[in-house]
Amino acid sequence: MTAFQHYQVRGLCTLNFTAASDMMSKTATDCWAFFAPVLANVVCCPQLEATLTTLIGHSSKYSRMLSLNITHAKHCLSDVEKILESQGANKTVQKICSIQPKNLTEASCPVTKVDAFESIVDSSKLLAACQKVDPVNECCQEVCQNAILDAARKLAEIGIAANLEGVHAVPEQSTRIDDCKNIVLRWLASNLDPSSANKVLRGLSNCKVNKVCPLVFPNMTRVVKECANMITSQAACCKAMDSYVSQLQEQSFITNLQALNCAASLGVKLQKANVSNNVYQLCHINLKDFSLQVGSQEYGCLLPSLPSDATFDKTSGVSFICDLNDNIAAPWPSSISEPPSSCNRTTKIPAVPKATSAQSGLYKNLMLPFLFSSLVVLKLLL
Repeated sequence: MTAFQHYQVRGLCTLNFTAASDMMSKTATDCWAFFAPVLANVVCCPQLEATLTTLIGHSSKYSRMLSLNITHAKHCLSDVEKILESQGANKTVQKICSIQPKNLTEASCPVTKVDAFESIVDSSKLLAACQKVDPVNECCQEVCQNAILDAARKLAEIGIAANLEGVHAVPEQSTRIDDCKNIVLRWLASNLDPSSANKVLRGLSNCKVNKVCPLVFPNMTRVVKECANMITSQAACCKAMDSYVSQLQEQSFITNLQALNCAASLGVKLQKANVSNNVYQLCHINLKDFSLQVGSQEYGCLLPSLPSDATFDKTSGVSFICDLNDNIAAPWPSSISEPPSSCNRTTKIPAVPKATSAQSGLYKNLMLPFLFSSLVVLKLLL
């Protein structure tokens, strides 16, 4: 299926959609209509961002520019959204992923021309560090991430020098560096084929995704009332805890490492509210309990911590793999501190569940057919 099969672009955007047609199709599947809201943080939005970065990066081969102006950005983002929608993606994917036309511009980064970029940055060093990204080791060793940061800082410093005369106010340094990181990523994508660029960009975004808990924690008043200090009724405490966790289960699918972060974050919040007892152990709270629940038997579905995608099959529709088998107890924080890091070898973290294509069986992996999953999502919307 090509990007133009169901939607005729207007010609106002000069990005080469055909060259990245495989990425566009992958993005459409990852952001499939019913899945997009619940796969946004882990699958859909990282893939959409990788696709946009690659499209702009590859366009720089002939435009020699690593950004779009705001008018061009509006046209291109509109075309991307329409193409994806024609292939089955959620029609509000732009809103779901908080992507705006300004995200396709240079923002506050002062360097946008390829020639200027390559005169400032040690491009051979950057490419050597990021040409291939190990999705496991990179998140801890940060070889490519450090190279990107170093390049972004060099670009951002040009902005400081150019604005010394005070003609324009210089944005905050951290914001400028972040904007320049986007320029660096586009340059990287332009020097790799689309498939390799996608792997690198998804690997990098995956490190960021797994460092945080994407869930929004609702008010804990009832849990604190029933579970704080000396628990008078275990049944009342666990009922309040189960009710609280059920609200988290209505939000989104998360990875196993995100579940660790969520368990730690909630545990710290509870400890600060004088819940000193290990209510996870008391109430049998597992890591899977922090993710969206699947099916009538309410299996928690943890996505793998490595980059993953949904797949499309003409017979079964859209599906993705998640782990249903590992009933790992949620770890209660030992102190009111930062969540444990999977990179800290001295930190005791329970075995992280793995979901790979090598596993099989209903209780190992769940291949969620489009029809079945749409019912699950619709249930959430009622």
